[in-house]
Amino acid sequence: MKVGFIGLGNVGGKLSGSLLRNEIALMVHDLDADLVAAKMADGAQDGISPAQMMQACDAVITCLPSPAASASVLEKMLPQMGPGKIWMEMSTTDEAEVKRIGALVQAAGAAAVDCPVSGGCHRADTGNISIFAGCDRTTFERILPLLTIMGRRVLHTGDLGSASILKVLTNFLATANLVSCAEALCVAKGAGMDLGVAYEAMKISSGTSFVHETESQVILNGSRDISFTMDLVAKDIGLFQAVADRAGVPLELNPLLISIFNDGIARFGPRELSPNIIKRLEQATGLDVTAPGFPAVMVDDEPEAPGAEVVPNR
Repeated sequence: MKVGFIGLGNVGGKLSGSLLRNEIALMVHDLDADLVAAKMADGAQDGISPAQMMQACDAVITCLPSPAASASVLEKMLPQMGPGKIWMEMSTTDEAEVKRIGALVQAAGAAAVDCPVSGGCHRADTGNISIFAGCDRTTFERILPLLTIMGRRVLHTGDLGSASILKVLTNFLATANLVSCAEALCVAKGAGMDLGVAYEAMKISSGTSFVHETESQVILNGSRDISFTMDLVAKDIGLFQAVADRAGVPLELNPLLISIFNDGIARFGPRELSPNIIKRLEQATGLDVTAPGFPAVMVDDEPEAPGAEVVPNR
């Protein structure tokens, strides 16, 4: 299978790297020519344009920053779609929008998949990230060999759009975790606790989480570098709110998170690193919530291994 990859940013660059590392024939495209050149140096072919990539490839993956960007790229690919072609949307996107543009793909005779990832950029870099995939079962089985190269745990979530719902749901949970960790660490500092001890107490307790065990470390280091920015958090929890609104579920916590991150963006700018949401509390209290002995960036030390489908209990 010849594969195209459009969008070589923080996540897409790492996912496409896993494909190249495992000798998948890959064409790439990005608005940043330097990113394309770097992948070509690793063995990729310049895709030139989305239309040319869809014409030449069996499957084209998009990993882009917004639903609008994905729709724009898809519009360029659509005339080249037909039976046997697959569009794989790995962006974090809106369920309603992926269904809308996916219907155009299906009307052209091609297959559409929403297959976002979860688990952090450091795990995307090693092929150990998790992947959700929404599509018919036949298409899922066709693309599973690609998904298990890019990810360790692959979950078939149901029809097109289902993966996007679960992705923004899990990003909502991660955001709530981040804000709660920031508050807990600030309280620990204000109460005079040793922050190294506080980190370990949280880690071995019922209050631990993936977010604590990763993002709390870069918070305490002071780098706050998790390769994710406040504008992307705001996008994701906004998409989650849209799902809730369509479902008629009156949320209480998510609107508060939206308000917190809108305030963070107003103070620090949209491209501020997302863990620096803690700066709101640091400024309010005058506390410096840092400690020695924590890494500046997260590195996945789990060896790369072949992925597999996760089968839910039913």
